[in-house]
Amino acid sequence: MQHNMKSAHTCRSNSAITRRSFVRRAGFFATAVVLGAASETLVTALKGPVIEYVDIRMPRLPQAFDGFRIILLSDFHYDHPWFDDPIIQSAVAKTNELKPDLVVLTGDYVTHHKLYGREQAAHGAEPCGRLLQGIRSRLGTFAVLGNHDVMTDPNFVTATLESNGVRVLRNVSVPFERERTRIWLAGVDDVLEKHNDLDQTLKNIPSGESTIVLVHEPDYADVVSRRHVDLQLSGHSHGGQVRLPFIGAPYLPPLARKYPWGLRKVRKLLLYTNRGLGTIGVPLRLNCPPEITVVTLRTPA
Repeated sequence: MQHNMKSAHTCRSNSAITRRSFVRRAGFFATAVVLGAASETLVTALKGPVIEYVDIRMPRLPQAFDGFRIILLSDFHYDHPWFDDPIIQSAVAKTNELKPDLVVLTGDYVTHHKLYGREQAAHGAEPCGRLLQGIRSRLGTFAVLGNHDVMTDPNFVTATLESNGVRVLRNVSVPFERERTRIWLAGVDDVLEKHNDLDQTLKNIPSGESTIVLVHEPDYADVVSRRHVDLQLSGHSHGGQVRLPFIGAPYLPPLARKYPWGLRKVRKLLLYTNRGLGTIGVPLRLNCPPEITVVTLRTPA
């Protein structure tokens, strides 16, 4: 009897040890998974951008512009040279290797911080502009401002970019000509900060001519789609910056919740939203790498 009691006690002790061991090992495993995911997230944020290729068939595109190549970059959020210089340098180098006809930038060159003043934040445009000065394309680099640029000092950001060879379109449009035909590039000033004027932006464009609009916030496509515009290029969302399995992005900013990434069709308007290069807050991305978009314009099939 005593022997049986001892055996039962030993069995219970071994069972408790086994349970404790299992819990301990499970805890170590869970911690390793979390740390590994965090490490991979940080690495993803610091890796060079992914190149996304998209062909856009535009019904009104002149034949002379078939194959016209545009590179879209967005959301640089220059804040710290250790994080931001390498990824912008990588994007510039890859852009130049792709030999685009045109490069377009859709805003947020700086980051508006509550911890320090707008003037200090706006001065991030200087190192960002110097890096962007290295971009090479056949027709140049054109840009619009984002909400962070306007919340800091839009005139300073504009002047800084233009001094580095980037033309900023603030509710204006410009034509590009080939073989006596043309397309238009229009730039809408920031929508969230209510600097936009779509009527002013489009006023010089004949209704029958192919038009591409740059606007920081993608959800403004609901408004643009009511006009004679073929394509809208946007950023702002960061693609969510963090995308969780089965959940998606826990947070998306205002005016980037309907069309947060990729190619969409809104009425007859085609819209592409770029995931951006930089980050907000901590420099982390998960399942959402930084992006260079190569847009190739095509005539209808």
